[in-house]
Amino acid sequence: MEKKVLVAVDDSRHSESAIRYAAGLHETVSPIKYVLFHVEPTISQYLLDEARTKPSARRELDRLMKKSHEAARALLEKDRSLMISLGVAEADVQSVSLPRKFGVAKDILEYGTALLYDAIIVGRRGISGLAETFVGSVSTNIVDNSQLLPIWLVDEKGPSRSVMAAVDGSASSLRAVDHLAFIFSGNPDVAISFFHIAPRLADFCPIDFSETETSSLEAVIQEGDKACIDRFYAHALKKLKEAGIEESQVHIDSRQGGFKVGKAVLDAFRKGKFGTLVVGRRGMDKKFFTGSVSRYLVNRFSNGSLWVVP
Repeated sequence: MEKKVLVAVDDSRHSESAIRYAAGLHETVSPIKYVLFHVEPTISQYLLDEARTKPSARRELDRLMKKSHEAARALLEKDRSLMISLGVAEADVQSVSLPRKFGVAKDILEYGTALLYDAIIVGRRGISGLAETFVGSVSTNIVDNSQLLPIWLVDEKGPSRSVMAAVDGSASSLRAVDHLAFIFSGNPDVAISFFHIAPRLADFCPIDFSETETSSLEAVIQEGDKACIDRFYAHALKKLKEAGIEESQVHIDSRQGGFKVGKAVLDAFRKGKFGTLVVGRRGMDKKFFTGSVSRYLVNRFSNGSLWVVP
């Protein structure tokens, strides 16, 4: 089945990283279509109001709008040419530019959701970035507010056939697996690693129980988690099998708790030299694992692509 992705662009180097990442996908995801989407800068409300009654203001408004449209067209043509030079067929990449209406993040989400794209690709700033630029606050807002569409945050590194999925047995994690199964369907070269950390009592309750009580409760939690994650893996492997991804392409890495989940996920991602990290945005109780953890990953992830699935 054809995949279609929306690539949010501006004139930053982070946006170029997103474009290069998108272009590289045609080697691992097939068939795939792209739309480069740019939100034009807002026009001063004062000028808009003045233009209703003053011919001089109307002329100035027309001049600014024309200049904005021309700049947008030039940007999109440059980005489209870059994608084509990187091997994407001309027929597979289109471009759209629209005036800002609600705000950059909301405009991107409104457009992507209305036309049912399979994902939105956006560059993100580096960890030390200080400017509140398009790829700083806006990329985070897109992740936080996307109710339907997976968001792929790109930081420098290009696409990879080596994928890590951080899972906790939740419905959100299963949706994340369903998404990556759809994107990589029929690809015999993709390698997927499921990474799971068993929860601890402290993750659910901060009360300082006695050693005997703690031991018993920890055992109950671990038993419940094992039963849950085993059922999860059975469903996940079935989804992958239906998408043409064999069990031999899948590795399972389950570990006991005792450390911060977000940091452990990033450490495993970096140590395993994966190119893509997939995570559900919400977890078992709407906050554990993929609530706080997805936020941790968005803030600290680097050198790869992070797919956040609602």
